[in-house]
Amino acid sequence: MIKKRKTINSRHGEIVELIKTSGFVTVEELANTFNVTPQTIRRDINFLDSQGYVSRYHGGAGLSVSTENVAYRHRKELLLNEKKQIAKAVASMIEDNTSLFINIGTTTEHVAKELVNHNKKLRIITNNLNVAAIMSKKEDFEVIVTGGIVRSKDCGITGEAAVNFIRQFKVDIGVIGISGIDLDGTLLDFDFREVHVARTIIENSRKVYLVTDHSKFGRNAMVKLGSITEIDTLITDQAPPEQLREIMTNNDIKLVIS
Repeated sequence: MIKKRKTINSRHGEIVELIKTSGFVTVEELANTFNVTPQTIRRDINFLDSQGYVSRYHGGAGLSVSTENVAYRHRKELLLNEKKQIAKAVASMIEDNTSLFINIGTTTEHVAKELVNHNKKLRIITNNLNVAAIMSKKEDFEVIVTGGIVRSKDCGITGEAAVNFIRQFKVDIGVIGISGIDLDGTLLDFDFREVHVARTIIENSRKVYLVTDHSKFGRNAMVKLGSITEIDTLITDQAPPEQLREIMTNNDIKLVIS
C-alpha cells in the first residue's frame, strides 16, 4: 500500500519550491530566508524528507532521490538561461583547431550551439545526434558520430559499440554533462549505459570540462559515474555548496561561474 503524504504548511511548500529551483539549499540559507532558527529548518527538512518531498543531507536538503530522470522535453526548458550562460563560458575557453568529445545532455547541446557561433576548425566526436546535427552545419567543423543504440527519447547513443568507438581516440577536451553531483564529489547519472560512454570519454580526454547548472548539486541518481576529482574544470552558473568547493580546492579543480 502506498503511504499517503501528510499535508505541508506554507513554509514547507516554499522550501520545496526553493529546492526544486536550486537543487540544493543549506540550512543557513533557509534560516535566513524565512527568519527562523536553524533548528526550526532542520525540523522542517526532517519532516519533508520523511514524507518524500526532499532528501536530507549534511548541512541542507536537495531534490528527492529518484531512479528516473526528468523527461527530455522538460529538461530542455529547465534553467534555460543558466544553461546558455554556461555554454557561452565554455565556448570562450575552447580554442580554434581543438579536438573534442561531447556527450549526451541538454547543457552540452547548448555548448554545441555556442561553439558553432564562436569557434573555427573544431573536430568533434559525439554520441549525441542532436549535437551532431547542430555542429555539422558549420562547414569547417569535422563531426564524427559514434556507433551504437540510438535512444528515441533524446537521440543519445549508448552501448558497447559507442564505447569501443570512443576508445580509438585521444582528444584535447571532453565536454560532459551530468545528472547529479553528490556532496562527497561523486558524479551520478540515471542510465548505466550512458555512464559507460561518459566514463570512456573521461579516460580518453586530455582535459575534462564538466558543464552543469546548480540544480545538480546535491541531486541524487542511481548510477555512479566517477568522482569530481577526475575532471579539470567545472563550469556552472552558481557556486557549489561549501563541501563540494572544499573537495575541488583540495584537488586543484578549476571553477568557472558563468
